[in-house]
This record gives sequence, structure tokens and C-alpha cells, in this order.
Amino acid sequence: MLLQIVTFLLDILSGLLAGACLLRLYMQWQRISFANPVGRLVFALSDWIVLPLRKLVPAAGRWDLASLAAALLIKLAQALLLVLLLTGLGGLAWAPWMALFGTARVAVSGLSGLVLVYALLSWVQTRSPLADVIERLCQPLLAPIRRVLPLVGGIDLSPLALLVLLQVLGIILGHLQAGL
Repeated sequence: MLLQIVTFLLDILSGLLAGACLLRLYMQWQRISFANPVGRLVFALSDWIVLPLRKLVPAAGRWDLASLAAALLIKLAQALLLVLLLTGLGGLAWAPWMALFGTARVAVSGLSGLVLVYALLSWVQTRSPLADVIERLCQPLLAPIRRVLPLVGGIDLSPLALLVLLQVLGIILGHLQAGL
């Protein structure tokens, strides 16, 4: 029971911090201003690890690789702690793989959360800085689906289709991780 609690708390903490780093990467790639509540939250959660890493890991064009490295390091720290708790030093070789899959799963679940919030906000037609940022983050993901999936009775089903695709991707990642 105690191990489950520790695992759960580590997963929440590392998911929040790694998710903030990945959101920072994605927001910078999309050239979304950080002068909004989402941007300030992302900076507050990720500056402590991203800024020092920028001295070691340079950007590659619009990709802030320091943010990606930060997310991977956070998930690697979680994986190392879990491996040490579960198996001792015997399973350390698997920790990088666990970190890689953990980071990918955080990205998929984070995108799922964004799309879900986008869909909910689209129903209430609210205009706020938060809604604008979420819309700008979701548009590049929804645009290819909208080209293929027409409106049904005036309702845009592309967020639902994207959520299904993200869930399938999450299942695939889970099976690949379990296969290792």
C-alpha cells in the first residue's frame, strides 16, 4: 500500500513538472506568448530546471530542446526512484526506457486534456485569454482531422476524433512499455 501511494505521488509530481516542460516546448514552437495565465504557470513550474539546462542544451530552430531535456530528466528521476524502490540496483538499465515512455505518455495525456478543455470551452463560447491559448494549441492538431472529417449537423467532431486517436496512441505506448 505504501509503495502504491509513493508511486502515485511521484507520478503526479513528475507528470505535472514534465507536462509543464513539454507545454513550454510546444508553446514556444507555436510562438504563443507567455504573457498570459497559462504562460506564467508554465514558467513558474519549469524555470528552475529549464533555465540551467539552456546553458548545456541549445535550441534547434523553434524547438527548445532544453525543455524536452528537462521533461526527460524529470521522468528519468521518477523512473530511477521507482526502480530503486522496487528492485534495488538490478533494474537501473531499464530506467531510461521508462523515462522515455513516461515522457511520451505525459505528452499524450497532456494533449488529451488540452483537447478536452478546448471542446468544453467551445460549447460555452467563452472568450478569455485562457480559451485563446488553448485554441491556438489545439488548432494545429485539429486542422488535419477537419480536412477529412466534415461537420455533422453543424457540429465539429474533430476534437472527439482526436481524443480517440490520442487514446489509441496511449494504449499503444502502454503495450510497448509493458513489452519491455
